Amino acid sequence: MSVHESFEEMDRFFSGTGKVHTTLKTLAAALEQMDINYAVIGAMALNAHGYRRVTTNVDVLVSREGIESFSTRASHLGFVTFAERRRRAFQDTGTGVIVDFFLSGEFPGDGKLKPVAFPDPGAVTVEIDGINYVDLPTLVELKLASGITRPDRLRDLSDVQDLIRTLRLGTELADRLDPYVRATYMTLLKELDSPDPHVERPKG
Repeated sequence: MSVHESFEEMDRFFSGTGKVHTTLKTLAAALEQMDINYAVIGAMALNAHGYRRVTTNVDVLVSREGIESFSTRASHLGFVTFAERRRRAFQDTGTGVIVDFFLSGEFPGDGKLKPVAFPDPGAVTVEIDGINYVDLPTLVELKLASGITRPDRLRDLSDVQDLIRTLRLGTELADRLDPYVRATYMTLLKELDSPDPHVERPKG
C-alpha cells in the first residue's frame, strides 16, 4: 500500500467507512446471527468509548463455546484461519483485516494466572451504534493488566493514559477497578496531573 493509499484508508477509518469498520460490522452481524455473546475489546473499543486512534485489526472477546461455534462456520461467513498471527486468528477474505479472538477465563498480557481475567462477554457489554463493546471499566482493567505483565505491551498503558486524558477520567474510576491494577491507574493519572519538568514555565 502506498503512502497515499495509507492516508486515504486512515481517512476512511476515522469516518467509519474503512476496512476495519467493514470487518467489524460483518463480524458483529455474523455473531449476532449465530447467537454468540461477544464484546469488542482492544483499539476498536477505545474508539467506541471516545479515544480515537487507528488500528488495523479487530479484537473480540467470546466464550470457548462461542469460538468453537464460530470456527465451524467461519469459511461460510467469509473468514479463514490466519495461523501466522496467533491462536484463534481469522482473516476477513473480503477486506484482509485480521480478527483476533480472546476467550473468557483466560488472562490478558502474559497469559499467566492473575486476579484480572477476560470476563464473560455477556456480563460486561455496552451497545454502541448497534455493536457490543466491553464497558469502559473493564476495558481499562484489561489494558492495565496487559501492560503490567508484558514489557512489549507498554502501548496498553499508554492507551489507558490517553483515555484518561481524552475522557477526563479521574479517581472515581479507580474504585471500580480490581486492586491488582488500581495502583497503576492512579500512577498514570498522577503523571498527567504533574507538570512536565522539561517544559520551562513563565515566571512571575
